[in-house]
Amino acid sequence: MSFRGVRQSKFRHVFGQAVKRDQCYDNIRITKSSWDSTFCVVNPKYLAIITEAAGGGSFLVLSLEKTGRVDRDAPLVVGHKAAVLDFQWCPHNDDIIASGSEDCTVKVWQIPDGGLTKNLEEPLCDLVLHQRRVGLVVWHPTVQNVLLSGGSDNKVIIWNVGDGEPIFEIDFPDIPLSASWNWVGSKFVVSCKDKKVRVVDPRKVQILSEACCHEGNKPTQVVYLKNDTIFTTGFSKMSERQYALWDEKLSNMTMQEVDSSNGVMFPFYDPDTNIVYLCGKGDSMIRYVEVTDDPPYVHFLSMYQSSDPQRGFGWMPKRGLNVNSCEIARFYKLHAKGLCEIIPMTVPRKSELFQDDLYPDTLGDIPALTADQWLAGKDAEPILIPLKDGYVPTKKTAMNKVTKSATTNVSTVKPNGAAGAVVMEGLLDDIRKLKIIAKGHERRIKFLEEKLAAYEMDDDEDDDDEAAADDDADAAGKNEVK
Repeated sequence: MSFRGVRQSKFRHVFGQAVKRDQCYDNIRITKSSWDSTFCVVNPKYLAIITEAAGGGSFLVLSLEKTGRVDRDAPLVVGHKAAVLDFQWCPHNDDIIASGSEDCTVKVWQIPDGGLTKNLEEPLCDLVLHQRRVGLVVWHPTVQNVLLSGGSDNKVIIWNVGDGEPIFEIDFPDIPLSASWNWVGSKFVVSCKDKKVRVVDPRKVQILSEACCHEGNKPTQVVYLKNDTIFTTGFSKMSERQYALWDEKLSNMTMQEVDSSNGVMFPFYDPDTNIVYLCGKGDSMIRYVEVTDDPPYVHFLSMYQSSDPQRGFGWMPKRGLNVNSCEIARFYKLHAKGLCEIIPMTVPRKSELFQDDLYPDTLGDIPALTADQWLAGKDAEPILIPLKDGYVPTKKTAMNKVTKSATTNVSTVKPNGAAGAVVMEGLLDDIRKLKIIAKGHERRIKFLEEKLAAYEMDDDEDDDDEAAADDDADAAGKNEVK
């Protein structure tokens, strides 16, 4: 690959240096799942790793300062009845994490202050509407308590976690595999198993554009960039790994082949520096490229190389980095043998002063909007915070637990023990269940009516064409008789 076009970049000499093993996390039973997920997520307080579990799904949550060997009986988050496939920390509350599982549910958890001291079995709320496994969860970047989930039932559901209710349900032709919100959270981009990438307006439940970005059969990963372009990774027909940049209409701006390895490349995007880090499953390296407004738009910078392949990886938000050492990124690399290795990415600078050009105001932990404001049509850019004096987390109030019915996914009131109250509660649950079923049928009927109307319109046009052809044939026959 060529360095041409980025010789003047201040990120040309970014380098990675793994910390010593005793400062990492060891002896972890990392999941053996073949699902295409990172298996690791991190924020300024906690590290979470999906673990191998028999008869259920679990993940480990560690306070960042608890480095070294992890006890075999360390407390876990264990509420799922089947394997955990994907999870993500809430960007607005470092104690909140959402997880999706093969048990068809999404669960939202609150980690107690100071970390886990015993197994956490009870979530804040269960989000139950998917009919098949849930392999994708993505928090909204600017709106409080809004979560996107994608399942193997070919649906993306937008949830209001505050009350446990589904807000929007969007059907796709195939399984959603990767999704990313745009900068203000008005749209999201999603890649599906049918090789198509789609840009979606969730509040209108409308697909704005779609295209086949990579022709290979393996999963495509997507990320919405700050300038409203879309960065993707995928595979060619010949199974060569690729990365590409697209505009919002999914017209290609540039595409680059990388190599012929078979591991999915996950893109991690830093909006402050416009660097995209490419981490491939099974690779022993991390590539990084810089996105600019000048052709060819995506410029290869360099790569971090090691001797051990990566099983998964986590990515620290900018507010959790050490700005005094010019650290601009930090990865948590999972090894197959139970090690989570920390890899800081640093820009070499001689001065020990704060480097303003490396650290513009960055994404903070304060939501810009409430769910109701967003549903009313309002958009807002993320609230940014300075890092010059260090990151100071804002005080958070504990979320209230949302008590839910296991079958209806609707908020309920706990029974008080009286028989009449129990019967009444059961009737109310049945009514709510019927309302949800009716709502789903109404959406389905509307969709089928639109399809039928379009089909009938095409059929009428065909009938008109046939009638015109018959009239022409009759006229020609009469002329021959004459």
